[in-house]
Amino acid sequence: MQHFVRRALVALVAVAGLVATAAAQYPNKPIKWIVPYPPAGTTDVLARIVAQWLSENIGQQVLVENKPGAGNNIGTEFVINSPPDGYTMLLVNPANGINASLYKKLPFNFVRDIAPVAGIVRTPNVMVLTTKLPMKTVAEFLAYCKANPGKISMASSGSGTSTHLSGELFKSMTGCNMVHVPYKGAGPALIDLIGGQVQVFFDNLPSSAGHIKSGNLRALSVTSTPRDPSLPDVPPVADTVPDTVVDRLEPVEGDRNAGHFQKRAHSWASFSCRAPSSGPRGAPLRSGWGSRSKRPPMPLGANSVTATKERPRSTCHHSTQSMV
Repeated sequence: MQHFVRRALVALVAVAGLVATAAAQYPNKPIKWIVPYPPAGTTDVLARIVAQWLSENIGQQVLVENKPGAGNNIGTEFVINSPPDGYTMLLVNPANGINASLYKKLPFNFVRDIAPVAGIVRTPNVMVLTTKLPMKTVAEFLAYCKANPGKISMASSGSGTSTHLSGELFKSMTGCNMVHVPYKGAGPALIDLIGGQVQVFFDNLPSSAGHIKSGNLRALSVTSTPRDPSLPDVPPVADTVPDTVVDRLEPVEGDRNAGHFQKRAHSWASFSCRAPSSGPRGAPLRSGWGSRSKRPPMPLGANSVTATKERPRSTCHHSTQSMV
């Protein structure tokens, strides 16, 4: 269980620009981990699971602080404006890459200003419906939507997030006319979805899983293929809408047309920090990731059992480019 901690700490020390002898001293005060979303969403739940385990194993508290807003740009900018000393971290997810092209002008350069440390998880999205609507399949939902254009409200965890783009691609591929309602994270979106104020949400699976299993929400499909093991009775949306959904483009196995791609929606999260203000960026992280351990990997906890452990990238450059 020390596998993740050992590698993460070595990388963090290197990113902070500390000398080798400082490794035994770091950290000597609490670490602040910024989650750019409100509580109760997948990113928040994941960060708290990992932060608790880190706190128990590194001798210092890792404190999660939520700074939601602007599609996660507020929290990201806060970290970028913090000292590059390894004590202010960022929970990075697909929106950081999406925002680089969605917004014409940002007060930071994400690739330049943020240094990746460790990939944590990757998880599919799930199409969840309020139980106040009767539809139980994607086909039934499409029939209702096309018969009632503009009457369905589609929640998202914010404009430009993977949950937003998953829904937009679904709309464009099906002709389903839905009204987008952005929230400041999955937590408040799920509250309104359960209450029926909005009708559908392409949420990251971990934050919706408990509500699905309790019967508070109805899952119509997952955006991965094959079915997710945690929801074996929920079919892939691609069974009804081929080549769906968004976020990762992977060649279809056996397809002779090299230009044809299958679109799959996976959300992911990584552990990153403010990039060093001076010195080569790649060498410290490459050195940090060169340390290997035979100890077992850290468990992700019950709230993230649907996610698969993400492999850390081998170089700073590779990891940063993979985020976008």
